[in-house]
Amino acid sequence: MIPAPSPLVTDFVLELRASRLLGILRGCPDGSLDAVAEAAVASGLRFLEVAMNTDGAASQIRRLAANLVGICQIGAGTVLSASQASVAVRSGATFLVSPCLVPEVQRWATENDIPSLPGALSPAEIWNACGAGAALVKVFPARSVGGPSYFRELRGPFRDVPLLACGGVSVANVKEYLEAGADAFAFGGSVFTPERLAAKDVAAMRAAIVALANQTT
Repeated sequence: MIPAPSPLVTDFVLELRASRLLGILRGCPDGSLDAVAEAAVASGLRFLEVAMNTDGAASQIRRLAANLVGICQIGAGTVLSASQASVAVRSGATFLVSPCLVPEVQRWATENDIPSLPGALSPAEIWNACGAGAALVKVFPARSVGGPSYFRELRGPFRDVPLLACGGVSVANVKEYLEAGADAFAFGGSVFTPERLAAKDVAAMRAAIVALANQTT
């Protein structure tokens, strides 16, 4: 049986489903954070996560959360322990993302009313993540199991499970994922390339995010 989400988690899911896009920052230089924030504002991006295996991740979450308050929710990605979850939320993260279902992270998130997006791949993993209380289930890596066609198959048994496509999502295929039943889409290195981050190229990052958004309306 799927547990009933809290009002906070329900609102989070509705907002992410409406905006569709979740950006992922991994290994972003500290000096490029302001450019990323500017690109987020200019593009209308509403959700952005910082991977916890980034050097200084907590500090980056704190900076982005302060700069983008009321504009873009900042989350923590690659969360693999309850202690990481606690650090991230104390730093300003409003949601947690993991590459798989980590029971202690999900328990901590549920106890503290924080939306959690665990990764899953097989039908059993997806159902277990949903049953554990996931806000959305991150199907990862999406391209490894057939891409959009896999989501189409999943929608048979999992009609009401919120699914986030992550791994190989690009402007070339995001519309296919949408039509196949994905609720939201995560992107990272295809938009926040090392070259763009190093050059603090706000215009290029903004254009790439807008191009994705235009394919999901």
